[in-house]
Amino acid sequence: MTTAIAKFAHLQIPLEDVVKATNNFADDNIIGRGGLGLVYKGQLQRSGELITISALRLDRKHDGGVVEFWTEVSMLSDLKHPNIVSIVGFCDDKHEKIIVTKYEAKNGSLKEHLSNPNLTWTQRLKICVGVARALSYLHYDEGRGYGVIHLNINSSTILLDENWEPKLSGFKVSIKQSLNRMDHVVLSEPIGTIGYLDPEIEKSKGVTCKSDIYAFGVVLFEILCGRRAYIRNDANRLLAPLVMQHYENETLPDIIHPDLRNQMSIYQISLTSLRIYSETAYSCLKEEQAHRPHMLNIVNELEKALEKALKFQPRPENFVRPLFVFCFLFTPLTLFSFVLN
Repeated sequence: MTTAIAKFAHLQIPLEDVVKATNNFADDNIIGRGGLGLVYKGQLQRSGELITISALRLDRKHDGGVVEFWTEVSMLSDLKHPNIVSIVGFCDDKHEKIIVTKYEAKNGSLKEHLSNPNLTWTQRLKICVGVARALSYLHYDEGRGYGVIHLNINSSTILLDENWEPKLSGFKVSIKQSLNRMDHVVLSEPIGTIGYLDPEIEKSKGVTCKSDIYAFGVVLFEILCGRRAYIRNDANRLLAPLVMQHYENETLPDIIHPDLRNQMSIYQISLTSLRIYSETAYSCLKEEQAHRPHMLNIVNELEKALEKALKFQPRPENFVRPLFVFCFLFTPLTLFSFVLN
């Protein structure tokens, strides 16, 4: 790892600084568990500035995780985007390996808010657009000279700041790929989280940027349905096949989160917004990778959906608008043909 340490020397943080910042890894400062270990919140003095940090401490009980540690450091050191977490540095000292990023999850992860009744349709769309822009940057930005296949897109790796802006994290298994080969298969074992795994991996024996598209499609439906991609003891434990079935049977309104349905009724949200969104999400889940859209197209479609939604502001006189009106408008025959505007 000597070469790696030399390359990232400017990001090294002394262990004693991280210990001080987290009050010696006090239990009170634990804010979560990442795939590699516990995450601590702290205050770190860096370049004369006191900043709030998240410190992911590699679990020393396990021998694994070293490759993932350096992968994440390598990725974050190159990535600069408003919707991706920002690295502060890392510690590799006295058998400790710690990744330090800016604390940007004041509202936790998206997973915690999927069924939040106060998270509006417009807010959800803004989150989706932010994540889509981050993925477009990963897949296509020419400034780096290479693309990145994230391979860990899920509602837990999407963090939310104080303004509900998304910050994509979780780069421990990401892969660098030539920009002109992003659609080419990289030989790999299935990588990712159950419920988000690209079904084509078994067939192609590898991953492409379209594996990220599939996982993002699952997230889009998590946001619409207000439930997680995988619920262990549920009859419909996997969300993806459930939403595909309802979409194809024109019964998608049956599984939209009830609070969202209510918002759409009360606030007279454009059905065009929902149509564009659901069509885009469904296209991401196409079984064959070649049939899934590219992130640039997804960004454009989600921005259109957001634009349509923003045209319909809450109208106080309509707060008691009966829900049956929404249900009537969303009968299977009219869901994707009728538009309010």
